[in-house]
Amino acid sequence: MRNVPTKSDRHAQGTKTRRAVLGDAHVDRAEAARTDFDGPFQDLITEAAWGHVWSRDQWTKRERSMVTIALLAALGQDEELALHIRATANTGATRDDIREALLHVAIYAGVPAANSAIRIAKKTVDEMDDA
Repeated sequence: MRNVPTKSDRHAQGTKTRRAVLGDAHVDRAEAARTDFDGPFQDLITEAAWGHVWSRDQWTKRERSMVTIALLAALGQDEELALHIRATANTGATRDDIREALLHVAIYAGVPAANSAIRIAKKTVDEMDDA
């Protein structure tokens, strides 16, 4: 018999925060695509990233958004970077904030990482404007 843990309060908070930051449509698509294989991973990020880190009140969603954008850019995580740039519509981070985060990336993680991230940011922001 498999031990299937019940959803925690942190998972419920994570789902709420994830929806507030990424939007219902994104979370609904992720949940619809959920399988037995990636279900444990989805639960992990919902509880740990969204329920624990993003739900803390020491930083605003705007501040977390800027840090996340800088980290994703520095790591070259292009798909997640675009996702979090789109999420600025919900976090309060401005285009000036995005630019400043990417300037930090240039100095602390390298110009090639920032150059790629700026290209992605420009494309993503243009897509947001056209929507």
